[in-house]
Amino acid sequence: MKKIDRLIFVSQADTAAGPMAEAILQSKYLLDELDVTSKGLVVLFPEPINPKAEAVLAGKGLTMKEHMSDPLVREDFDERTLMLVFTDEVREKVLETFAPQHEEMVQVLHRFVGEAEGPQNPYGGSLAEYGQCYSVLEALIKKLVVQLNEEELLC
Repeated sequence: MKKIDRLIFVSQADTAAGPMAEAILQSKYLLDELDVTSKGLVVLFPEPINPKAEAVLAGKGLTMKEHMSDPLVREDFDERTLMLVFTDEVREKVLETFAPQHEEMVQVLHRFVGEAEGPQNPYGGSLAEYGQCYSVLEALIKKLVVQLNEEELLC
């Protein structure tokens, strides 16, 4: 894969899984500096992180309480920005709407790190479901960190 300078987690609304993934990755050690953020496909106006997602993060010593949802825009795409989505449907929508020419740079997180399944969307669910989403994201992001650091060593 090409060297990347920026990684964007793309979710539907950028109020739960995306910001949680952003917080988790920002808490990890990467060999190379990487701009990490999250964006949403459907963001009509800025919204804060879901309170249940923030509660789960706080329980892990993390926070995204200053986060406001941000829409994905065409200018976010280039050859040095990796977009990680959580479902095939979101990937298809991203490619269809914004960047069919950047297919290689828009990946489904769990497949990108070699896993069969990704997180379930916790929207509308219980605090426990948000916690489960966090746990799956944390496991996937641990693998992502190893992969990114290995790629950095090979460059």
